[in-house]
Amino acid sequence: MRFVSYTLAATMALCALPAEAAAERFDDTARTVVMTAFAPEWDAMAPAIEAPREYHANGLTFLVGTLEGKPVVLMQSGVSMVNAAMNTQLVLDRFNVKRIVFSGIAGGVDPELSIGDVIVAKDWAQYLEVSFARKTDKGWVVPEPVDAEAPKNWDMMFPRGVRVGNASEPSQRHYTLAVDPGLLDLAKDVTAKITLQRCTGAAGSASGEHCLVKEPKVVVGGTGVSAGVFADNKEFREYLQEAWGARVLDMESAAVVQVAYANEVPAIVFRSLSDLAGGDTGENQMNTFMALASVNSAHVVRAFLAALPD
Repeated sequence: MRFVSYTLAATMALCALPAEAAAERFDDTARTVVMTAFAPEWDAMAPAIEAPREYHANGLTFLVGTLEGKPVVLMQSGVSMVNAAMNTQLVLDRFNVKRIVFSGIAGGVDPELSIGDVIVAKDWAQYLEVSFARKTDKGWVVPEPVDAEAPKNWDMMFPRGVRVGNASEPSQRHYTLAVDPGLLDLAKDVTAKITLQRCTGAAGSASGEHCLVKEPKVVVGGTGVSAGVFADNKEFREYLQEAWGARVLDMESAAVVQVAYANEVPAIVFRSLSDLAGGDTGENQMNTFMALASVNSAHVVRAFLAALPD
């Protein structure tokens, strides 16, 4: 009884906390969140923010202002899935968010895509939400029933999906979560005639000039996959394309899309390829083309923002 009494008292004390204890809104203006993962992606976007003003929380900088005439808040999600989920919820709690638009780099999975291309996937999956099976003389023994709709396994890893719902839909298993269809349609219209950057650096500069073999393009559609992994493995890349139908992989997007879905906030993701996730003939090229890919994604996102309705 003493334990119950203490617990009840603690609960009543929490309920009595003043409203100020809740997360305080920084800004009530309805804004589009322009989200990046880390510094190179931020650097490709931040100089274009007009009338910038900063807010800070949990070690993050939120830069508010206008971009292409639209009220925005620019932020970094932080690298990888937990950071991305945590900080997506943070910006939703602190600002009046109309939509989320992610701009960043990624690894290419679809062999029809090349470094520098920008892909706008229609849905996103968490490819390492899996069960690890036990190896026996009779094959893999999975510790839970395998859903008939699950993508096929890769050795001991059996996809199990994520369970999530929102105010409109009950919690259920999802293998992919879609970006906002209206935003995707707009992306198709906006990106039809965009020209992307082909070379990075400059001849004679310290880093030298590096140019892509092919003219980069914008591709709308297909599936993107995310996990807390810097993937650079040819065999696993082939598995992701075969089992998931993946065209691109990264470390944040599926987490952002899941939190947006749970909060019923429209979201869309633009990712430019900095490398081929193990599909390169030589070493991984992310360090060479990271800046170019960041700029290409930012260029497409700015055109998209300009086309958004007021």
